[in-house]
Order: sequence, then structure tokens, then C-alpha cells
Amino acid sequence: MEARTVNIPEGVKIALGQGKTLSVTGPLGTIEADFSHARDISIRIEGSALSVEAEGQERRRKVAIVGTIAAHIRNMVTGVTKGFTYRLKIVYAHFPMSVKAQRNRVVIDNFAGERRPRSVRIAGDVRVSADADDVVVRGIDIRDVSQTAANIEQATKVKSKDPRVFLDGIFLYDRSEGM
Repeated sequence: MEARTVNIPEGVKIALGQGKTLSVTGPLGTIEADFSHARDISIRIEGSALSVEAEGQERRRKVAIVGTIAAHIRNMVTGVTKGFTYRLKIVYAHFPMSVKAQRNRVVIDNFAGERRPRSVRIAGDVRVSADADDVVVRGIDIRDVSQTAANIEQATKVKSKDPRVFLDGIFLYDRSEGM
């Protein structure tokens, strides 16, 4: 049987609900995830560690699923203790672009000289701040933080122009733990 363990640091509480629903609570907040889609996988809390095991005969796919679930749980523990920060750089050569965070959206004005602003959805409970040439995305759930950064980067993708000439856009340059 393939098994992985995830250490639970002090100050973090993990609750295992019905149907492989996992709730991780720490100093920065609570994250919940549902792993019920992973059949033949068992998740058990053993003291100050959490064990993820594949039941039955060991196969390559089961080993991969065990590793993936253990990595998700490690990211959840890191999120509730430290948080995650993604930094994006605003780059323009031709038209000065401005970025504003409003409620649950990020608005990008004057991208490539366009009159209509581009709007991007902020995923989950994520905080976005923008200054002159940086956009900072912070949160405790790495899935929401990375999806928001990807949405912002994708919204400024140059499509019908020569990308060697029009280098304008918003690009990810730093990922780190900590808020």
C-alpha cells in the first residue's frame, strides 16, 4: 500500500467529515476541500499527522492520486499558517495601462489603447492590490490565488498583433508563501 503522511503543525486543526470532506483551520482562516472523488483512497488523522493511503493493489494511478491529495493538504496547511502571495508586473510600451481592484473584479483600463476596459473576476476570498507597476494577489487558498493571477494574466494576452512588437501585458514574476 502506498501511503503519504502530512505533519500537522501546532495551532492547526484538521477535521475529517463525511465523504472525505476535509476542513483545515489555522491562525489565518479555514479552508475546506472535498476529496470524495478519490475512490479507494483513505484519509486518517493519527495524532499530529494525517495519513493518505491507497487501498487495495498498488497501481501507478493510485500512487499519483495519493501524492496529489497529500500535496493539496500540505498547501491547505501552509495557507492557513502563512498564506500565499503572487506578484504580477504591469508592462506596457505603447499605451499606459492602469489596473484597479474593485470589490470582486479587477478592471484593466487602456490595454493596447482599447477604449473599453477589460474586467477580470477575483476567485474566492482573495485580496488584490494594484499600484503603479505591480499587482499583488494574496490569500490563504492557493487554488483561488493562482486562478485569480491566471485570470489577470490571461485577460491581457495579445491576440491579433505581433507579440514581438506589442509586449504589453501583465505577467507573473513571483510566487511566495506568506502574506
